[in-house]
Amino acid sequence: MNKELILDLLKLHEGLRLKPYLCSAGKLTIGYGHNLDNPITEEVAEAILMTDMAHAIRDCIFLEYWPHLSEVRQAVIVDMVFNLGFSRFRKFKKMNAAINKRDYKTAAEELLNSRYARQVGSRATRLAKMMETNKAP
Repeated sequence: MNKELILDLLKLHEGLRLKPYLCSAGKLTIGYGHNLDNPITEEVAEAILMTDMAHAIRDCIFLEYWPHLSEVRQAVIVDMVFNLGFSRFRKFKKMNAAINKRDYKTAAEELLNSRYARQVGSRATRLAKMMETNKAP
């Protein structure tokens, strides 16, 4: 079996679509014809997670305070950017100002005093505790 030939043929016929679309059969599809009704493997999910995490980290390194944060506090920021996107994360002006001043107690309070915290519940509580205490869960 010539897997390279098959791969080239599939790429030619399916085409690459990086955003979900409806295929000719009306199925939500992405990539090279991957029908999103079909489950993905754990390995594929991990690969997507690693790529998305790398994108979130890439955004975070441009934050003024990033180099001064501990690994635990960096993890909090990456988690929030991953979940919210960088542009929405930047709207946490009071929290970001507190982090910039290294006032992590206020930063944690500001995190909890948000619509985000009400939406994600225990995730925000955990992140705020990490921000304030500098301890991983």
